[in-house]
Amino acid sequence: MNPIIHIVDDDYSFRTAVGRLLSASGYGIALYGSGEEFLAGIREIASESCALLDLDMPGLNGLALQEQLMQQAPLLPVVFLSGHADVKAGVQAMKAGADDFLEKPFESCVLLEAIGRSLQRAVARREEFERNHAARTRLASLTRREVEVLQLLVRGILNKQIAHILGTSERTIKAYRHNLIGKMGARNIAEAVSIAERYGIIAASEEHS
Repeated sequence: MNPIIHIVDDDYSFRTAVGRLLSASGYGIALYGSGEEFLAGIREIASESCALLDLDMPGLNGLALQEQLMQQAPLLPVVFLSGHADVKAGVQAMKAGADDFLEKPFESCVLLEAIGRSLQRAVARREEFERNHAARTRLASLTRREVEVLQLLVRGILNKQIAHILGTSERTIKAYRHNLIGKMGARNIAEAVSIAERYGIIAASEEHS
């Protein structure tokens, strides 16, 4: 399925012309006359999509729409289109996560290049999101006792000492250690520690404290 480009602009002639250009370039297109109209169909947005947002629209303007999208579709790449140079708005949009900011009128090749870049970045962001989600899911599967064992291990405490602290056997601690490494998808305890630190299960300052 070809990527779908969502064109949100209150200028009918402009969004229709851009739609024709993108359709001829092999993209699927969806046209919206307002930010409100776009948000109404947000649940139907495909994973391989990009949004072209007009900066100045009646009602929900481009920046306000971007803020809504960060909540409802945070992985959707956004390219802003503006009828006038507005450095402040451009900086604000980019800081909020926009992939590009183009001033109208622009060459067709400039728009196509901006869309291509945004879609490539979106793939990388989606892959990173999926990796993070999988890691957090694995971490959530740790039992309270496994987390306690991990916290003690990173402080350099030996299995025998951990067993004494937790009131159990060294053999049991070794089993906890083996289980938590497997659940976290780690190759060894050092990698398990790194994953735990990255996702806030343990603080980096705890290591070897």
